[in-house]
Amino acid sequence: MSQTAYWILRCEHRLLTIAGQDEAVFPKGPATDFGQPENVLHVGELHGLPCYAADVAQLPGIPDGEATPLRAIFPLAGSDSFALAGRATQLLDWQNNHRFCGKCGTPTQRKPGELAMQCPSCGLLAYPRIAPAVMVLVRDGNKLLLGRSPHFKPGVYSALAGFVEAGETLEECAAREVREEVGIAISNLRYFHSQPWPFPNSLMVAFFADYAGGTITPDPTEIEAADWFPFDALPLLPEPISISRRLIEAALSQQNDLP
Repeated sequence: MSQTAYWILRCEHRLLTIAGQDEAVFPKGPATDFGQPENVLHVGELHGLPCYAADVAQLPGIPDGEATPLRAIFPLAGSDSFALAGRATQLLDWQNNHRFCGKCGTPTQRKPGELAMQCPSCGLLAYPRIAPAVMVLVRDGNKLLLGRSPHFKPGVYSALAGFVEAGETLEECAAREVREEVGIAISNLRYFHSQPWPFPNSLMVAFFADYAGGTITPDPTEIEAADWFPFDALPLLPEPISISRRLIEAALSQQNDLP
């Protein structure tokens, strides 16, 4: 692999970034500049060049190089670089977690031409895992329903969310998660947007919904606190990197238009 490319190199869940670089935050060069990494994955393109990812035992010693956590890529380099880094980390995890066949235990191999780990013995294919999750922002008049999980930063509230279960539609998941987490019913579900979320491998699908009855009763196993907040008195919100922040900001910008 002698051509010049961008590299997303990961060591112990930190990525190599270059401070002060003009075009991109990731290092650029041929594979020989980085010790010929093994098990390299092509994860996309950046500024017209291919971008590869690999796990390494030690990050290369590069001038101005830093070991950076994935979440810090967004404020450092923006949404495009964060999305590429998120894709890279998910694919590296997939490759590491499927080195052996889950059916017969045989060492797997990359299948040529597609993202799949294949068992040479029984033929089982393992594709990258994507876990769909639904996020719902519920409105009642001029108030938004927000909750906080125990693992949130102090004071931060967000829209409600949960993973889709087997055999469940997105709409069914939205109604169930809101009911289970805070005990209320919703109606008029409206799609907002989606976002790949690499912590670790989710696809977040966000909706607006209207309040349809019930009293807020947080599930103590998942929700530390939940309440109605007026548009002009919201608590601390999630980081701009997340679709939950965009969902709430969209509700604020459209508050006079929504039913």
